[in-house]
Amino acid sequence: MSAPKIVVVGSLNADVTLWVPRRPSPDETLHAERIAWFRGGKGANQAVAAARLGAEVVMVGRVGDDEQGRWLRSGLEAEGIGCRHVASVDIPTGLAVITVDPDDVSIVVAAGANASLDAGGVQAAAAQIAAADALLLQGEVSAQAARTAAEIAREHGVTVMVNPAPYNDVAPAVLPLADVVIVNRTEAGQLRHPDAAGTLPELRPEAVLVETRGAAGCVVHPPRTADTAANADVEVTVAAPRVAVVDATGAGDAFAGAFAVGMASGASVTEAARLAVRAGAWAVTVAGAQPSLPTMAQLRG
Repeated sequence: MSAPKIVVVGSLNADVTLWVPRRPSPDETLHAERIAWFRGGKGANQAVAAARLGAEVVMVGRVGDDEQGRWLRSGLEAEGIGCRHVASVDIPTGLAVITVDPDDVSIVVAAGANASLDAGGVQAAAAQIAAADALLLQGEVSAQAARTAAEIAREHGVTVMVNPAPYNDVAPAVLPLADVVIVNRTEAGQLRHPDAAGTLPELRPEAVLVETRGAAGCVVHPPRTADTAANADVEVTVAAPRVAVVDATGAGDAFAGAFAVGMASGASVTEAARLAVRAGAWAVTVAGAQPSLPTMAQLRG
C-alpha cells in the first residue's frame, strides 16, 4: 500500500521554551528554571507528525534568509519532507516564545517570514496540492494563502482539513471549504460565537467537527447530512490513555498530523481519531514540539 500524500500549508517557527515555576504577575521579573530551543511552527509540526507516521509530505511555507530559517528547513528535510516550496525571504524567521508552568503552556508568536506567504506562493505548489490525498491548514499564515490552498484542493477533490489555531481571520476564509475541522476547547467556543460583525463561520453540512479535550481525549461530531439527519446529535467520544505530562507543546499538532494520516490512509473518522488521541498523548510525555512527535512504531509499541 502506497504512503498517503499530505500537503501542509503553514508556519515554520523557531521555538524558545522557558520552564517557569508559575506565570509572572504584572510588572514582575521571573527567573526561568530551564531554557531550550526547538524546531516548531504549527504547520511544520503537523508536517513532521504526518511524516513520522508514514505519510509522504510536502511543506509549503516561508522562512527567513537567516540561521534559524536554514535550521528549520534542514530539520524538515531530515524527516524526508518535500521543501521545494519552503522559500527563504528577507524577513526574520518566525519565532515562538513558550512558557511551561506546572499547570499549562502559554505561547507568544511573532509571524515573521510566515506572513509573507501569499496566494502566488501557494499557486506555485498547485500541482502538489492537486495530487495529494489531504491538505492540512492552520491559522499561522495569511487568510489569502490558506484560502487559495483550500480552493485548489476542493477543485481537485482533495480532502481539506483545517485546524484553526490560533483562531483568527483564517477561520472564516477556509472553514466553508473544510471537510474536517479540528479544534480544542477554546477554539470550539470561538467557532460557536459570532464575530464582531455578528456572523458565524459556516461549516459545510458534510464537514466533520473534531474537538480535542486534552486528557479527556476527543469528541467527534458527525456531519449533518441526509444520512445523519435523523440522528444528528450522535457524538463519538474517544478516550485518551493516562500519561505523565512533561510538556503539552505540540500535542495538538501531533493530533492533527495523525488524524490527517488516518483519513488519508482510508481509515474511518473514529479510527483516525483513535490514532490521533494516541499521538497527542505520546507528545505530552516529551519536551519540545517536534522532538515529541511519535513514529508509528512508538504508538504500536
